Amino acid sequence: MTTDNSKSNIKKKLTPQQFHVTQQCGTEPPFQNEFWNNKKAGIYVDVVSGEPLFSSLDKFDSGTGWPSFTRPLKDENIVNKVDSSYGMNRVEVKSKNADCHLGHLFDDGSHPTGQRYCINSASLRFIPAEDLEKEGYGEYVKLFEKSKGLNLQTATFAAGCFWGVESLFKQTKGVMETTVGYTGGTTPDPIYRQVCTGITGHAEAVQVKFDPGVVSYEELLSLFWRMHDPTTQNRQGPDVGTQYRSAIFYHNEEQRKTAEKSKEEFDRSGVYINKATTQIVPASTFYAAEEYHQDYFEKQGGGACHVLRKK
Repeated sequence: MTTDNSKSNIKKKLTPQQFHVTQQCGTEPPFQNEFWNNKKAGIYVDVVSGEPLFSSLDKFDSGTGWPSFTRPLKDENIVNKVDSSYGMNRVEVKSKNADCHLGHLFDDGSHPTGQRYCINSASLRFIPAEDLEKEGYGEYVKLFEKSKGLNLQTATFAAGCFWGVESLFKQTKGVMETTVGYTGGTTPDPIYRQVCTGITGHAEAVQVKFDPGVVSYEELLSLFWRMHDPTTQNRQGPDVGTQYRSAIFYHNEEQRKTAEKSKEEFDRSGVYINKATTQIVPASTFYAAEEYHQDYFEKQGGGACHVLRKK
């Protein structure tokens, strides 16, 4: 770890952006920083001193474009200070030993603390879980040995434009990972322009990795029905074509039964006059879409094209 934390030495070891953020209380652009969408397991340490600050186990997607955490990894390494700059009253977050500006603390966070440590990527260095021992952070290895026991499951849904579908699932507690892509067709390795023609037979879909101990498949199905109109054949709003069809791609027999029961309940609910045209079919090869489609609204800004109905 760094022993000489003089300004001159710090400036030599940091990039201009890192120096601006940590030493001059700067703020990096949202969605254009290194760790806002990092989903790897590991810890985040101070970029200057290396003191442990946050863990991926407490990281969540706040939709702000900056790394967000519900709590520090070590409370004693974090200092909170009143920040009255720019005519606002905020809580500044700094590292204790290096005295680096990290970001700010807000009371609009996620479970279980309700807090959001909104942190600049430029103030952090990420240590992957598999490198903790060799990097000198062996005491934290056990944290991630426990997390390996998570029994994540996979669900796949098509409900129109996959940008909006992904955006809503990403906001769901217990959803650990989302990927937009193409499935249910016949053409191998399709690209977006091919899928848009409808000739490949694929649907725009979202594959969800979720923790059933936090959110059930039934709850994901409830969101699925609420985020689109499943009664319109091969269409969602202005988007028309088989690629925009409503479909549930089940991964096992239990999912099939649960999906069919859920569809029957939806049809009986009377939300729409017509019944759902939703296909319930076995999951087939899922082709991840091009990178620019992943987390589209987070990258491009703007509101999602899907809105949740109350029921």
